[in-house]
Amino acid sequence: MKEIADKLTLLHTNDIHSHFEEAAQIAAFVKDVRRRVPEDGLLLLDCGDHLDRVRLETEGTHAAVNRALLEQLRYDAVTLGNNEGLTCTRSQLDSLYRNASFPVICANMREAATGDYPSWLSPSLTLRRAGMTIAILGVTAPYHEYYDLLGWQASDPFETAAAWVAEKRGEADALIVLSHLGLRQDERLAVAAPGIDLILGAHTHHLLETPLRVGDTTICAAGKFGRHVGIVEIERDRRSGRLRIDGRCVAMADRPADPEALAIVERCGEQARAAMNGVVATLARPLTAETEQESPLGTLLAIALRRKADAEIGLTNAGQLLDGLEAGPVTQARIHAICPSPINPCLILLRGEQLRRAIEESLLPEFTSLEFRGYGFRGRVLGRLCLDGAEVEYDEDKPAYERIVRVMVNGEPLDDERIYRVGTLDMFTFGVGHLSLKEGRAERYFLPEFIRDLLAEALNDTRAIADCARQRWHTAPSSDGPDPGKRE
Repeated sequence: MKEIADKLTLLHTNDIHSHFEEAAQIAAFVKDVRRRVPEDGLLLLDCGDHLDRVRLETEGTHAAVNRALLEQLRYDAVTLGNNEGLTCTRSQLDSLYRNASFPVICANMREAATGDYPSWLSPSLTLRRAGMTIAILGVTAPYHEYYDLLGWQASDPFETAAAWVAEKRGEADALIVLSHLGLRQDERLAVAAPGIDLILGAHTHHLLETPLRVGDTTICAAGKFGRHVGIVEIERDRRSGRLRIDGRCVAMADRPADPEALAIVERCGEQARAAMNGVVATLARPLTAETEQESPLGTLLAIALRRKADAEIGLTNAGQLLDGLEAGPVTQARIHAICPSPINPCLILLRGEQLRRAIEESLLPEFTSLEFRGYGFRGRVLGRLCLDGAEVEYDEDKPAYERIVRVMVNGEPLDDERIYRVGTLDMFTFGVGHLSLKEGRAERYFLPEFIRDLLAEALNDTRAIADCARQRWHTAPSSDGPDPGKRE
């Protein structure tokens, strides 16, 4: 007779972001738990952002490495994070998840054309474990501006969850939500959809070493990058039917890695390197990239952004580029290595005074040396702004925010009241680094192109290559001698 566990042990992960070394440690930990816990008493769930295209293994295998790791550990269900939903096209997701051995659940994402779920996606999952009927719902952050362009219909997760609770509350012993909404939204969800027993969170990379209680709902989350695994134990009183839910997180640091998981990553790494070894351009001379100052490769990206958006000005931060390019063949892998961020181009409408402020900030070390992560950015620091269509004359001896002597836009002085069309990065529309750029109106996002796709295309444009060596930033003339900012 099959053994029925008297309590459910639930393991949950989130926001691993293709940190495969930690994922291999998780694999060893999960295998150890499986040896100790009856199969009927165990659930393994992931709350999204398992993949991140910053990793060569993910990029070069179209995330097949991530699928292989999820299948190796026999996940019972996963939901969609924004890194799955926003950085992969519909066809890429179809290839990734079709016929997978694990269910993918997300109730607030449907095909825009049909209003149906793709064949590989279900809104929820109901199963039996530890003598209990467990109903599991998946919801993700509805980035409408992006999902509309990618062919998705993203609905309100709170209305979706409330309707699901009303349907399932009388049928299941425990209601669990896999949420890729973020901590504050999870708290809101617990109030908006009372009756949820457990919310497993993600997206904002929050680590809840002890559970958060909102009403009768328990909220848990396991941080980021696979550094922790969440453990939740659920017991049901057989007389009253009431649940007791306890949770904690276990650190993966200093734990052994699973050899089988490491072998999967190594094998996929070899496949990725072979797939991305193709030459995308051949350079007659090197193109340098500096973080703290204007340099040709950053300017080339600004040129590409301006052209893509059909804008008056192109603008990027130098920190998007982690290195320059040597003369000779440039492979797809090399482009990915220097520009790994899954960031999309966009067109924003910006007043002249907003642009002027961002340029002033770009002369201050607290901005150029600003370290951050997220919003698609996979670099180290913000760096100097690189421009096309605009020329800046500045005096670093003047006080902060008074250093700009003159800005010319396509031969005309910058008008603080005029609206300009600026081709730039979607990252800035989220308020990262230069807040004045967020104040502009996002007119259009370009998907599924990443900025590295634009860069690769520009490397084959001889006019753009020649033009990127021309200086856009100039120090104000000095009576002490020649312009020290001139790039020979």
